[in-house]
Amino acid sequence: MRNIRIALAQINTTVGDIHGNERKIIDYIQRARELGADVVAFPELAITGYPPEDLLLKSYFVQRNLESLERISKHADKDIVAIVGFVDFDDDLYNAAAVLHNGRIVATYRKNYLPNYGVFDEKRYFQVGQECLVLQIRNVNVGITICEDIWYPGGPARLESLIGDAHVLINLSASPYYMGKPAWREKMLAVRANDNQCAIAYVNAIGGQDELVFDGCSLVIDEKGEILARAKQYEEDLLVADVDVEKIARTRLHDNRRRQDKLNVPETELRKVRIAKVEDFPTKPHHGVHTPSTSFKIEPLLPEVAEVYWALVLATRDYIRKNGMNKAVIGLSGGMDSSLVACIAVDALGPENVIGVSMPGPFSSEHSKEDAKLLAENLGIKFLTIPITDAYETYLKLLKPVFGDLPFDITEENLQARIRGTILMALSNKFGWLVLTTGNKSEVATGYSTLYGDTAGGYAVIKDVYKTFVYKLGRYVNEKAGREIIPERVFIKPPSAELRENQTDQDKLPPYEVLDEILKLYIEEEMSIDEIVAHGFDEETVKKVARMVHANEYKRRQMPPGPKVSVRAFGKDRRVPMTNRFDG
Repeated sequence: MRNIRIALAQINTTVGDIHGNERKIIDYIQRARELGADVVAFPELAITGYPPEDLLLKSYFVQRNLESLERISKHADKDIVAIVGFVDFDDDLYNAAAVLHNGRIVATYRKNYLPNYGVFDEKRYFQVGQECLVLQIRNVNVGITICEDIWYPGGPARLESLIGDAHVLINLSASPYYMGKPAWREKMLAVRANDNQCAIAYVNAIGGQDELVFDGCSLVIDEKGEILARAKQYEEDLLVADVDVEKIARTRLHDNRRRQDKLNVPETELRKVRIAKVEDFPTKPHHGVHTPSTSFKIEPLLPEVAEVYWALVLATRDYIRKNGMNKAVIGLSGGMDSSLVACIAVDALGPENVIGVSMPGPFSSEHSKEDAKLLAENLGIKFLTIPITDAYETYLKLLKPVFGDLPFDITEENLQARIRGTILMALSNKFGWLVLTTGNKSEVATGYSTLYGDTAGGYAVIKDVYKTFVYKLGRYVNEKAGREIIPERVFIKPPSAELRENQTDQDKLPPYEVLDEILKLYIEEEMSIDEIVAHGFDEETVKKVARMVHANEYKRRQMPPGPKVSVRAFGKDRRVPMTNRFDG
């Protein structure tokens, strides 16, 4: 029986940390070798981290990545093949995978399909690869693809399977997360495996990188589209599985479609497939499908709310730690948004590294002050109280000669938020704490926030989470803890900025249950006002929401980065001109 043991090294790389990434890759090659793997594969651009963006325009950055690849190759001895993502250079840049064996680079594959939509800008940096690559490892054919290549029914995966007779397709990915994507991605991969009658070994990155978070969930799928093994979600992992090649060969014998399809492949496509034989590969003892060293594991996919929560935790942890910081500070208002952000921060950094600050003002309610303090006690974090009323009155006195007898309005409201922002930034400067802002996507979309006030900070943890979903995440916090972390009163009281008497969010915004549905249709689905109205929403309400979204693009441009967890996030995922008079 022909088996091949494949290891998928699901690692958390750091963009630009070439030496750190190199050490991790070498460590995982050794671990895979000890588990008897024939092949170990790493995520897309593992040496540089993904996405390196304009670092790629620095020739010395690319050169260091090539030097690192040479050093890594020395650790792939005759007992194992390592497939490592790197940046190749030959008169132009290529997103590539190097095949390493017996201390040298055996072959190189260059990504054929370059995504240039949403958060992706690969055509800005890379040239398109023109060949497909199939490795012959003993008597097993292994095709190599990179991320986007596998998302197309045709292309390199199809040619490698059909013309190169690949029994296994290995895909190196850095596939950013958004809500529901892991399950959808698995369905796609199952279709590819079934259509090509081959096993697919898909290795994904994990970790946070600025606005992106990578969820992992690497997996091995058999030729029928059944999952053989799945790695952990949001954690580094080394997934090992044996693929039964004889079973794949038998399946193909019973299906005449492949024979017919081969006859229909154009000559130009036939020439694209390159076969590279891995020489001097030792004959190993048969790997049983369930050996003691590798009982196949299928880690579960998290439910939707938990999936989003832990994505936010990972993104927050990596943003802070990868940027050389350890502690975070949060303004605690006693509301749901700041409560959730504090919980995420504690899970990301530990309670000893999170500081909550209550900054009561002239309109702060007693229950909000109590809820902020109780939350801090439940989380076990350091809690500071810094009242702002004196500072606020000093500002009013300072501005009185200019404002005269003009009535109280949004100016005085925003002044309180800006005083709070100044206090948090002062604490950040003095102690090196990163300020985590607490605005949600509903507020970010409509501009229901104060520029240089509650938008001031270093990382916007929930900027891509609608308010209605914030409450779901809050419930999850308490459920997973098995006790009340966020006080129950926070869930039931009307949301309020408490910047004037008897204020609630619904004074200026539609109810969040209505607002969020309109925003999803307008932002994620790109529906027009008329189309949204046709879904049963009040026309004036829809027009008001659309005006607010348009009018506040300038404000969103000045907000800190935050993790993308929806299909379409503000930031690099959605690029709308600030100067814009389109009224649709």
